[in-house]
Amino acid sequence: MGKSSSSAPSFQGGTININGQNKVTTYKKGDNVISDYNMSDVEKKIYDYAQNSFSNSLKSVNVFDDDTKKNLQAEVDAYTLNGQKMINNIYTPMLESLKNDVASRFGNLDNSVFLDNLNAIESKRADSMNSLAQDILSKQDEVVKNELTKRYTYLNFLQDVQNQMNSNIYNLISASKQHNSSNNSNNQQQSSSMDMSSYMNLAANMASLFI
Repeated sequence: MGKSSSSAPSFQGGTININGQNKVTTYKKGDNVISDYNMSDVEKKIYDYAQNSFSNSLKSVNVFDDDTKKNLQAEVDAYTLNGQKMINNIYTPMLESLKNDVASRFGNLDNSVFLDNLNAIESKRADSMNSLAQDILSKQDEVVKNELTKRYTYLNFLQDVQNQMNSNIYNLISASKQHNSSNNSNNQQQSSSMDMSSYMNLAANMASLFI
């Protein structure tokens, strides 16, 4: 009785195509199964942009150049001028009204009625100016914090771009390897549909970089 022999089927390489473009090629080299991801020109531009921008921004995220300092100071100055204008709009009419009232009643301003009321108004004005000074200090802290928040948000966005692309590349490569280790065409079709959806989500998320 002769011996029957069987051998494992030879490795069948393959590809994943999306919209006619070859995205992943899987093949065997020696004992290793290798999958190559074919990044499109648009994907490469997006990935390089995110990576380079992240690297360039990271080293200066907490450093303000002269232009940034001027812009932040201009914002504080505008806040200061607006506050001073509001205080003057309140107390200048009060002083004019006091002068007119006292002058009409006493004929001059050299009297205790005018001086007492003048001191009361100036005291309130001084309190308002002191409050404004404190508000200006808070405004300075606020504009710096807002600028840093914008920078950190931008860095997080750039990192999310890279992570999203890496995740989609990994998913497509994993799907390609599964295709080549499975004889179930239905599973293969389902995996391709899933990866097409992931790829389209990436394209939608990245489009904002070029708007």
